[in-house]
Amino acid sequence: MHYKSVLFAGGLALLGLLPAAAQPATTLDTILKSGTLRVGTTGDYKPFTFLDTATGAYHGFDIDLARDLAAKMGVKLVFVPTKWADLMKDLGANKFDMAMGGISVTLPRAKVAYFSHPYLREGKAAIAPCGAVAKYPTLAAIDQKGVRVIVNPGGTNEAFDHARLKAATIVLNKDNLSIFDKLAAGKADVMITDASETRYQAKLHKGVLCSIHPNHPFDFAEKAYLLPRDLPLQEFVNTWLHIDQQDGTFHKIYAKWLQ
Repeated sequence: MHYKSVLFAGGLALLGLLPAAAQPATTLDTILKSGTLRVGTTGDYKPFTFLDTATGAYHGFDIDLARDLAAKMGVKLVFVPTKWADLMKDLGANKFDMAMGGISVTLPRAKVAYFSHPYLREGKAAIAPCGAVAKYPTLAAIDQKGVRVIVNPGGTNEAFDHARLKAATIVLNKDNLSIFDKLAAGKADVMITDASETRYQAKLHKGVLCSIHPNHPFDFAEKAYLLPRDLPLQEFVNTWLHIDQQDGTFHKIYAKWLQ
């Protein structure tokens, strides 16, 4: 093509008189076109997400918010089971469109994915049998030879324990659902997890397990929704979350599960 013709065609394209190159569909486009939002969730982390194996139904704080998000998107909601150890791999493999369920914001996760705006600020705290709480007022008191710290695999709890505990014995439990019953039965001494979970489990095991200083956690953490690298989806989720926080929807669900 002649040089002037190239300039002329370029000018027409800028004016919108020639068809622009087709843009690849975003994840948000795909969700809206398919009419389905696939949410990955572990189903093992009360009060955020837990699976009732008897009925196959999911419940929890983030489960209720996922239902609200799908309804306001105008699409059907499908929960896709995942595990903490597989969370990032499954997101990368497009097994779901986003993940919800008490997910902590971390830099390693942020290297390969996006997060929504954080919706909860907290950190790691301890939970132990109520009669033993006085033994473990600090992380240093927990990190002693002979202390058994139970933890679920693959998430930030395990990463915290391996990074911060040098003398205590880390007891790896295959799942997060049975940990608190084992702790109550004396098969471990302490668990370190998110402060919100310690509060919730202390309510479920009232008088048996007690949360230790949940208002003064060992570190800083925030929870958010895990997203693929798709700006339109991130912007939509952030807008939805902001509106829910302002119109009372978020706080109604928060009061149900976290107060």
